[in-house]
Amino acid sequence: MAENVSPSPTPLARAERFVWLTARVLEQRLFAYHFLDGGAGPVETALVAYRNDDGGYGHALEPDLRGPVSQPLHTAHALDVLDRIERCDSRHIEHICRSLTHISTPEGALPALHPSLRGYPAAPWIPVVDDPPSSLLATGPVVGALHRNDAWHAWLFRATDYCWATVESLEQTHPYEVRAAVAFLDGAPDRPRAAAAARRLGTLVRDRGLVVLDPARAAEATVPEGYAPGEHHFVYDYAATPGSWARSWFTDAELDRALGHLASLQQEDGGWPVNWRLWAPGTALECRPVVTLQALLTLRAYGWDIG
Repeated sequence: MAENVSPSPTPLARAERFVWLTARVLEQRLFAYHFLDGGAGPVETALVAYRNDDGGYGHALEPDLRGPVSQPLHTAHALDVLDRIERCDSRHIEHICRSLTHISTPEGALPALHPSLRGYPAAPWIPVVDDPPSSLLATGPVVGALHRNDAWHAWLFRATDYCWATVESLEQTHPYEVRAAVAFLDGAPDRPRAAAAARRLGTLVRDRGLVVLDPARAAEATVPEGYAPGEHHFVYDYAATPGSWARSWFTDAELDRALGHLASLQQEDGGWPVNWRLWAPGTALECRPVVTLQALLTLRAYGWDIG
């Protein structure tokens, strides 16, 4: 008599178990929204817990920044969540843009860290200074998300000008800054200008070796200065969806190799690993569900069978 053998759990089923075991309420609600027909309302409610009275977001929404105070990178994370659930509307935008106006640099852009973070734990690779410079890391994703949702606010004008000037003049850069540039370009309303800037940026990424095109040879690739050992960036880190400008930077074969590598990174517990420097217990625990959700969404966006 043939034995009854239970089928192996799918990647999605394994990831679901990981999310219920380890994730914050926000990532649990996001998983339910994206993969279990959950509603947007519970996600929005979970995000409210991170919002401050000033209209910004804090409380380690971006897990590498601890403490309660509002920070630009938290706001970028919040806008990404609202964008994904199609709730990036005027109710939120007015409060968010008002808070961004108060913390902007003289150029009208955003610093990576606002000095109000001083005294609270933060990742050691981003210093807290009294007069921080403008940063594409925070400004690019925020401006891109607002434009993608047809937002209108006076704050956007100078911030958009800053993003264009910075993206179109990038030379000495690094992967996270490039990803912020892509986030801006993917939402920028001037599509011909964005296409031209994206072409230039893609050439820069390939010429400077800022992407690992063959995951099997990742150990031979140079890690950018200041990054953790093994903190490489692959095709999917730039082109997270087929609709991104960054998709045109890579061949089908390069994309297929990268997606196969991404799928293979799922660990025994069902989650995906974090490849940047983990400097505190909270970041180690809270970042993996965020990374796991992104891996699942990227694989699904490209038609990968995750179950």
